[in-house]
Amino acid sequence: MNKKYFSTVAVPFLLIATFLTNISASFAELPPLIPRQILFGNPEKTNPQLSPDGKYLTYIAPDKNNILQVWIRTVGKNDDQILTADKKRGIRSYFWAYNGEQLIYLQDTDGDENFHFYSVNVNSKQLRDLTPYKGVQARMIALDPNFPNEVLVGMNIKDRRKHDAYRINLKTGTANLEQENAVNVTQSVADPQLKIRASVASTPDGGSILSVRETLNQPWKTVRKWGPDDQGSAVGFSQDGKTLYITGNHDVNATRVLALNLATGKESVIAQDPQYDAGGIFAHPVKRQIQAVSFYKDKLEWQIIDKSIAPDFQAMAKVRRGEFSVVDRDLADKTWLVSYNTDNGPVYYYTYDRTSKQSKLLFSNQPKLEGLKLAQMKPISYKSRDGLTIHGYLTTPVGIPTKNLPTVLLVHGGPWARDTWGYDSEAQWLANRGYAVLQLNFRGSTGYGKKFLNAGNREWGNKMQNDLTDGVNWIVQQGIANRKKVAIMGGSYGGYATLAGLTFTPDVFAAGVDIVGPSNLITLLKSLPPYWESGRAEFYNRIGHLEKEPEFLKSRSPLFFVDRIKVPLLIGQGANDPRVKQAESEQIVAAMRKANKPVEYILYPDEGHGFARPQNRLHFYAKAEEFLGKYLGGRVEPIGDIPGNSGVVK
Repeated sequence: MNKKYFSTVAVPFLLIATFLTNISASFAELPPLIPRQILFGNPEKTNPQLSPDGKYLTYIAPDKNNILQVWIRTVGKNDDQILTADKKRGIRSYFWAYNGEQLIYLQDTDGDENFHFYSVNVNSKQLRDLTPYKGVQARMIALDPNFPNEVLVGMNIKDRRKHDAYRINLKTGTANLEQENAVNVTQSVADPQLKIRASVASTPDGGSILSVRETLNQPWKTVRKWGPDDQGSAVGFSQDGKTLYITGNHDVNATRVLALNLATGKESVIAQDPQYDAGGIFAHPVKRQIQAVSFYKDKLEWQIIDKSIAPDFQAMAKVRRGEFSVVDRDLADKTWLVSYNTDNGPVYYYTYDRTSKQSKLLFSNQPKLEGLKLAQMKPISYKSRDGLTIHGYLTTPVGIPTKNLPTVLLVHGGPWARDTWGYDSEAQWLANRGYAVLQLNFRGSTGYGKKFLNAGNREWGNKMQNDLTDGVNWIVQQGIANRKKVAIMGGSYGGYATLAGLTFTPDVFAAGVDIVGPSNLITLLKSLPPYWESGRAEFYNRIGHLEKEPEFLKSRSPLFFVDRIKVPLLIGQGANDPRVKQAESEQIVAAMRKANKPVEYILYPDEGHGFARPQNRLHFYAKAEEFLGKYLGGRVEPIGDIPGNSGVVK
């Protein structure tokens, strides 16, 4: 998903009638209802990429059965044709091999996240499962232009808890063990010779260590340690293999990009900001030098490192409103593909010619959004009750006064992630139905430095939740929200926050929508996927220790406080979710029903951690819209018939 009742208090009928009349009068000024099919259906075209030689353009688009496939066209021609033939879930992630003849795409089974790597030949259409191992998860390690017919892939074949590195021949499909994972390696990095010479491994205290070796025959040497409250990772090697680019916030608050001289051990700063963490890294595809680094503040900002690309960034910034990013480029570095992201329209993709400095529109991902009256997303901030600055975003309905509105607090997942500015299908959907939408980067969110991130340690259901409650108080004090008509909604951690909001602060919200949210921190930590085992110490550091403090974890688990719930709850769950198991939803549903609390529950047997199939997205959001309309009073598009959805309303 972008970026997942009955009142216990009797209200006089006359007041209800008056309230609904006022709602109807104000909503009459809203733009027409935007169909959910437009907001939550498949994009028309997205994720364009160039073949390494720049000859072909590929993109993802639906086939005649509305299943997302990879399509291909010859640059300069209109000979578009379909390349893949996925039967059910659709393809969401793919990349070109450097031989220019094969595409590699990732696919799992019904959301189980055991991704396989499939290659398809662009000429013969021959399909091959490169990782045909049942119950095994494949992860990308490295490709290199100098080795166009090889790919390094991590797979947990021998031990489901660890990914060993394998070298796969793209011509034959043969896989050979390259490097065994003996020390909880979480990241392997290959040099320009496609040899693994750097790795990051987790440590028992929740930190990590960075190790390098000069050649494959020489021993590993630890060059950097990060404690449990630090973050760091390896980015890649320089062209000569003598420098390792890394990120880290050791010695400072915000993550920097650094160049580590492997001979001397000296680190030099490439890019930094005193408050915000370094984000995306833009590096030359052949020369391997870092050219630009992004920092996400209220919006996306770029620091230019390589001055030769400054004119290009200046030219791209003038093309249209919104944040721009280079999403791909050919090996000759003559043609770039650029995306433009805005808050009130689709994503636009352009080709950019570096020689002429000219841009040409390729397509937008959702043309049906063009011309619609969409809401703008505004950055906001406020002080938490203990003095932290909390940043977030506010989206309000178009055409009506921003006063006394029913409101949805939309909480991001992770929780070690963040909300960003830009088009958000959920926010647009809710605003179009008449709701103010508040999205907050509560403590524990990423991007704002380690002090802010670590302020969320051991604060699930406590200070992290307080930040959300303080956000509700802020939007009410601004006169924007009707205090009695605020719902909380979110997926993953956002689902947990929904459950926490209804149990720990039962008088704040009028309703809750929980999508794949954990209800019991004890069972959550007991059921981590085996390949997350290397991160268990970090989970214990940030959430609480399973063996040492079960009572603490229990005190932060909504499951044990269902008796406090006063308002209706809607839950959506994928049966194959490996992160938040089906049991997390089932156990709180059972507890609420036993306590005679109002709960609606929808299970999707062919989904995992979120809803990938558009039929299931449309079904759940239709149910959520009906639910919110019932308890907050917003507009509702009739559910209608949604063929192909697997939702089981329990």
